[in-house]
Amino acid sequence: MASVYKIIELVGVSKKSWEDAAANAVETTGKNLKDLRIAEVVKMDMQIEKGEVVAFRTRIAVSFKYKPRK
Repeated sequence: MASVYKIIELVGVSKKSWEDAAANAVETTGKNLKDLRIAEVVKMDMQIEKGEVVAFRTRIAVSFKYKPRK
């Protein structure tokens, strides 16, 4: 039987780093979706206030195994 995977985009946020932002997105999603397979970084940006970086944002594409309802 062939496998099917769904891909969704998520944005993780962190005050520390882009890596931490990506990890936050994966870990939070992993609590709700099973069989996460791959996370690909799509885009990284920063939130700036008054000339200072206040948050790192990482957009990722995450794939997970699709299991149709029976």
